[in-house]
Amino acid sequence: MALNDILGTAISGLTAAQAGLRSVSNNIANVGVAGYARERVSLTTGVVAGQVSGVVVGEPTRVADRFLEATVYTRAGDLGRSEVVSNYLDRMQALLGQPGASSGLPARLDAVSASAVAMTGSLASTQTVAQFTNDVQDAITSMQQMDNDVSQLRADVESEVGYSVDKINSLLQRIHDLNGTIAQATGLGRSAGGAADQRMSALQELSGLMQVTIRDQPDGRVSIETGNGQTLLDKRLRQLSYPSSGSVSQATYPPIEIRLAQPDAATGDKIDSAAIGGKLGGLLDLRDRALPAVQEQLGTLFTGLSQALNAVSNANSTVPPPASLTGRNSGLVGADRLGFTGAATFAVTKADGTLVASTKIDFDALGPTATVDDMVNAINAGLGGAGTASFVNGTLSISATGAGNGVAVGQDATKPSARAGQGVSQFFGLNDLVRSDSSSLVPSGLATGDPHGFAAGETAQIVLRDSSGRALTSYTLSPAAGGTVGDMVNDLNASPLANFGTFSLDDAGRMRFQPSANVAGATLSIPADSTNRFGTGRSFSQMMNLTGASSGLGMAEVRPEILADPKKLGLAQLQDVAVGAKALGSGDTRGATAFVNKLGSAIDLGKDGKSTVDAFASNLMGRIGLDASQAQGRLADASARSADAINRRDSFAGVNIDEELSQMVVLQNSYSAAARVITTANDMYDTLLGMLR
Repeated sequence: MALNDILGTAISGLTAAQAGLRSVSNNIANVGVAGYARERVSLTTGVVAGQVSGVVVGEPTRVADRFLEATVYTRAGDLGRSEVVSNYLDRMQALLGQPGASSGLPARLDAVSASAVAMTGSLASTQTVAQFTNDVQDAITSMQQMDNDVSQLRADVESEVGYSVDKINSLLQRIHDLNGTIAQATGLGRSAGGAADQRMSALQELSGLMQVTIRDQPDGRVSIETGNGQTLLDKRLRQLSYPSSGSVSQATYPPIEIRLAQPDAATGDKIDSAAIGGKLGGLLDLRDRALPAVQEQLGTLFTGLSQALNAVSNANSTVPPPASLTGRNSGLVGADRLGFTGAATFAVTKADGTLVASTKIDFDALGPTATVDDMVNAINAGLGGAGTASFVNGTLSISATGAGNGVAVGQDATKPSARAGQGVSQFFGLNDLVRSDSSSLVPSGLATGDPHGFAAGETAQIVLRDSSGRALTSYTLSPAAGGTVGDMVNDLNASPLANFGTFSLDDAGRMRFQPSANVAGATLSIPADSTNRFGTGRSFSQMMNLTGASSGLGMAEVRPEILADPKKLGLAQLQDVAVGAKALGSGDTRGATAFVNKLGSAIDLGKDGKSTVDAFASNLMGRIGLDASQAQGRLADASARSADAINRRDSFAGVNIDEELSQMVVLQNSYSAAARVITTANDMYDTLLGMLR
């Protein structure tokens, strides 16, 4: 071998050792930097004309395992979703109050039952009655506050959806830019380690926001797809487009569109469910499924409480009785089918409870074709001028004639009146304790043959979502003028909604939807409803009780006159006596016991089955607590799995000081050896030159 070859080989060794030492130095300098992957110099054997000629030093390369990095990305998505769900469910659980606490919804409901019991043990003193009515109002206010709080949580979630979309867009833009930098460096044969580290950190952050699939490309770029296979980034950048409503809770929300960045054009892909994964998926699940489900259940809880309380208050009367009873808007008109069975007594008494006139209306005897107007006429005929009944704009009113006289309604002891499971006074709300201007508070009792009463052009939008909150389909119901309730059922069963379940009408006149087995847990919502039954002001959603959102909780209250004067809460029950005898007794407090018994009895809650108010409330709060507890457990698991994946990645790709120091010693020795070869070659040159002299 020529001396020049020896020197060239030695110099290449020096260069290789220096390059290795630079990489070691760079690794040690970044030992504490998160996401940094250590470098190693690429060395290959130099060959010239078939002869080995030293070492060829390449660009430094990252020491990384793409499979370990992919695991980090996957587990970052699980962690992002678990974290946001756990945080919001913890907040919602805190809103309920702790069991046994003196405040919160559980305490308010317990207080109603306790004060009802207190009324039975003190001959219903003014103080105990006032405590009972105030406790009922507090319970309603607590449910309303809870409903408002959940709405605010949804608004907060919606804000985070907007922030998350903006963050995803900025990360996609950053990764796209880094892709270009890495591809350029790779094409020129240069090191792209720094840009690759930055891209890895951005990919990990993106994976926490949404579940993504990342694919390496030959030119050093990466392509990104959503978990559903929708392309977010290849050689062209996509951006998410979402018109966020800010901190506002809405009945329904638009989907998130995926659009090309340059030029701005829609791809046709949309993100509309929690299946997207990551933090964004968790937010969409909370906003579209979990939180609305709680509001739905709160509405059902209020329905049970109001029906239990109103069933008793409508069976009772004050002493002296009120001069008139005015019901709530039932949504019916005078020509509607009456639909009651059993019997009820309508009476006029003096202030001391002495019976002036009464009439027992046997609804069975009126026949199945009897109308609401027929009942009104029968009441007027039976009272013979001592009292008058009227039915206007869906509202039944009965007034006594004669100074000091009052009106009372009582159920027949052997065959009480009933339509949709409600007595006649409760159905029309003649003597309610709880009222709401936005609901009839009772099932409609409509049958398939009854006219639906909606005019042409009136519509109701119905949206069906699966258990993940994804909108499966929607349908705008447009009832044909002059049609029946059965026609609406048939229309719905012929709509796209029927691909996922069937509609029917139950015995109480409530519209029911039974989802198919493949979409178990699917739920309906009615974000828009312009229908108006016969001009009464009652809509399709209010009449058919398809969702708990029509419960009327938002505008519910204890009747103000009862709150102001506890004596106006009826606790006496109408007696079946002859004219001139006492039909109402001032010492009659059987109504107080009836409140206790009714609160402890099961109420028909439609699709939610039969349950007592306390049992339903306990199940609701227990479910929320269980969901929060399970979310915390999933967060702990996801955190541990994510930390394990990061540790595995960093153990392989991270900097180990001991290893780097060991490598430094090797490189120093290599440098010294190469330098020694150069020294030896120099000596050989000197010897050769000396021989030539």
